[in-house]
Amino acid sequence: MKRYTLIPYIFLLLSYTAFSQTLNEGTFKIGRTLGLIDAWYVDTTDIDKLTETTIVELLRTLDPHSVYISAKDVKEMNEPLTGNFEGIGIQFNLLRDTIIVIEPIGGGPSEKVGVLAGDRIVGIDGENVAGVGISTNGVRGKLLGMKGTKVNIRVFRIGVRELLDFTIVRDKIPINSLDAAYMLDNQTAYVKLNKFAATTAREFTSAVDSLRRYNMKNLILDLRSNGGGYMVAATDISDMFFPDKKLLVFIRGRRNPRQDYFSNGKGSLADTRIAVLTDEGSASASEILAGALQDWDRGLVIGRRTFGKGLVQNGFYLNDGSMIRLTIARYYTPTGRLIQSPYNEGYDKYMENFYKRYTNGELISADSIHMPDSLRFTTLVNGRTVYGGGGIMPDVFVPADTSDYSDYYRNLVRRGILNSFSLEYSDKNRKKLASDYRNFDDFRNRFSFSQEEVNSLIEKAEKDGVKYNEEQFNISKNAILKVTKALIASNLWRTNEYFMILNEDDIVIGKAMTILNNKAEYERILGY
Repeated sequence: MKRYTLIPYIFLLLSYTAFSQTLNEGTFKIGRTLGLIDAWYVDTTDIDKLTETTIVELLRTLDPHSVYISAKDVKEMNEPLTGNFEGIGIQFNLLRDTIIVIEPIGGGPSEKVGVLAGDRIVGIDGENVAGVGISTNGVRGKLLGMKGTKVNIRVFRIGVRELLDFTIVRDKIPINSLDAAYMLDNQTAYVKLNKFAATTAREFTSAVDSLRRYNMKNLILDLRSNGGGYMVAATDISDMFFPDKKLLVFIRGRRNPRQDYFSNGKGSLADTRIAVLTDEGSASASEILAGALQDWDRGLVIGRRTFGKGLVQNGFYLNDGSMIRLTIARYYTPTGRLIQSPYNEGYDKYMENFYKRYTNGELISADSIHMPDSLRFTTLVNGRTVYGGGGIMPDVFVPADTSDYSDYYRNLVRRGILNSFSLEYSDKNRKKLASDYRNFDDFRNRFSFSQEEVNSLIEKAEKDGVKYNEEQFNISKNAILKVTKALIASNLWRTNEYFMILNEDDIVIGKAMTILNNKAEYERILGY
């Protein structure tokens, strides 16, 4: 799962006394040891690498979420949470050693100068980049840069005889944390968040404001595989569901006295029925939001048990620009639940216990999960039983749907074959698809693959090392073709349309819709 950290917007004031305590005998012993190795060890050593290894292993002994980030990785790690990066503003993919523009980001510098979806970037600042084996990171390295700087690209566009030259002034490019927002029926909306970043609350507010125009009364908030992010993003969104002042979360640590976070009592979504979808990939900030709604009997949690990350990290820069994300506190849901999974047996055992969920039947049956009475709590309005100590248990358990899974399907996904096939298909047929289908709804309702196109997918997989298995293909056929169709939609439109196709037969969404559209059942489960 993603290791997004929970960084509250607080400033830690370290007193001189607290700081000086770190300069003790043990600290000098570590420095002395590294110095002796550098000066006297029999073989040449890379002292910088040894230092980083020491820090990494040291932090692993503390808890699973205190981590070291090298200087070169700090900026890339922060970009998704700060909500922007600086570059030319395109989504691209590599197809047969060629950079293909999937989509210029709306309002970004590339769109402004006329770069189009389907364009092939063959030159960057006078350097040929087509057919030279450039990597995704290599492309990013050439196109990203400081705001206000210029980059010259040369583009091949199908149907245009000459190569096209563009001079693009780099700018701040937004990174969206909201993947999709649309109406599922005449009163139920769906919103999917992929993380909790600095811009998430604003994105969420904008989305629900738009959905209200369509008579939104119910909301399904999909936090599956959402690894978290900023704590305040979660509390800002939780805030919208309460009409009065309520405790949303509190944090507490050895050097951090208890800090409470409350709703402000405005509650713009206070009358909206809400279901939060979770799974084993939902962590940290996702669990804060789900825990606040569950503890106050305000909304339903539907799906599977969350990851169980209840530790708060803060970032401390080191002298070379690297960073330590150090756990400084624990967070607790309004009932006082600590939902952190146990880690007293070390990092390896911690992760082993998580991956056991895939083999012990937990994803298929809620009866496989056993919580001790010592972790039992009761909700704050209706006294329902909830548990701490290892993730948030859903109010309504929905097992993982494995009916269309097969090794063949998994291999197609792991090798990226569905992605590359859909990209090639979209690129080859872009004009025909635009001509055949008036809009996305027309595409969603009428598009299907011909047998010849299915055979092409199978042949591509064979060439890329995935041997055809007819029995397994037939088991997974519907899922394979649905995902591929959704990927084509994302190439032609946006991620919103991708999820509109992908979610069509989603059993968790279906269960949530059934309950939300039945007020009596919704309130019965909440204990009213």
